[in-house]
Amino acid sequence: MSAPAVGGKKRGSLSHGLETLLSGHILEGRLRGGDRLPTESALMREHGVSRTVVREAMSRLQAAGMVETRHGIGTFVRGSALSLGAFIDPATIGIITDSLAIMEFRIGLEVEAAGLAAQRRTLDQLGELRALLDQLGQPAISVNDRAALDFQFHLSIAQATGNHYIANTLLNLGVVIIPRSRLDSAQLFHAEPLHYEQRMQSEHEQIYQAIFNQDAECARAAMRLHLQDSREYLHQARQELMT
Repeated sequence: MSAPAVGGKKRGSLSHGLETLLSGHILEGRLRGGDRLPTESALMREHGVSRTVVREAMSRLQAAGMVETRHGIGTFVRGSALSLGAFIDPATIGIITDSLAIMEFRIGLEVEAAGLAAQRRTLDQLGELRALLDQLGQPAISVNDRAALDFQFHLSIAQATGNHYIANTLLNLGVVIIPRSRLDSAQLFHAEPLHYEQRMQSEHEQIYQAIFNQDAECARAAMRLHLQDSREYLHQARQELMT
């Protein structure tokens, strides 16, 4: 990993830079589920930052659900998805509640983003969306890779708006916005994995086709349906776990 530039930066900027670097490696697959991150001392030496900066970056990655600290052992990239076998795990309920809040936020942001993308997308951006969809349609990819591609698809739509505030908001949230990056969504939604992935692919295709056709209203409707379905499933799952 190449060290971020640190000269003259404040602690907050340094910790954010380290967090962005490490989260990027996770999204790109350089660090995979179960991998152990370098120690605090190693990160301090490699990036020329203080222990406080490293700990702040780790706290942000933990809050985003990307890493977990095992006391006395180290910090690890979270696995492909939380097992929902033990449904009455308070941590699982908390993650569902947090994912539900993120989904509600995304509806407010991404529905309009889809409409703007339909109006403003370029041919290159359309090609990128098509390539991401084709990769998502491949059966033999890991859950981690599928979550990263899912995130990149939604981020690419945000970027196609030409509005950097929308794109940067999604980029700063990271892959945590994708429920399957934190939960076994197929099991959570009472679906077979294949059926779940087919439904996700179909909904993504509808969004893409609307953007392809430059139909802003259809793009908004397709994105709203996609996100509201997931929100409703998350809401029902939380209700079941809490009864």
